[in-house]
Amino acid sequence: MSARSLPFLLLLGVAAQAQAQDPNACPQLPVDSGLAWQHQAAGDSEFCRALREDGTEAFGMVIGRDSPFEPNRSNREETGRIDGREVQWYRAELALKPGVEARETLVELPDGRVAHIWLQAKSAQDLRAAFGQAEGLRFGAPRDTQVASGQ
Repeated sequence: MSARSLPFLLLLGVAAQAQAQDPNACPQLPVDSGLAWQHQAAGDSEFCRALREDGTEAFGMVIGRDSPFEPNRSNREETGRIDGREVQWYRAELALKPGVEARETLVELPDGRVAHIWLQAKSAQDLRAAFGQAEGLRFGAPRDTQVASGQ
């Protein structure tokens, strides 16, 4: 996640503390992924974290009309597909986590909103697994009903 995105996400997290949980606000997770959503709403944006069974984040996203993330062509890395849409993954720098591979992308949704998705991995193998999970997301379909409570 870029440094420019962090203040927005922190503000979103603080503002979202009083909002109700809505499992239908996040996309459908891949079947048998072992992931569950943690969701918080803030205004017209949705903050979704896909959590593993041990409580660690597999990936996260903000869904809204606008995104604070502005892709930089020089940071292009992998291409992929999410819910049938081609995406470009961009390398992100995490100053406090040297050695961690971080990627982020944008997915334009049919309703005019955009999903800013990010992931972090400790190894190339973990990065491939995270891509597979994120690429298995389905927007606009029946969603996973398992949701963790906000922190």
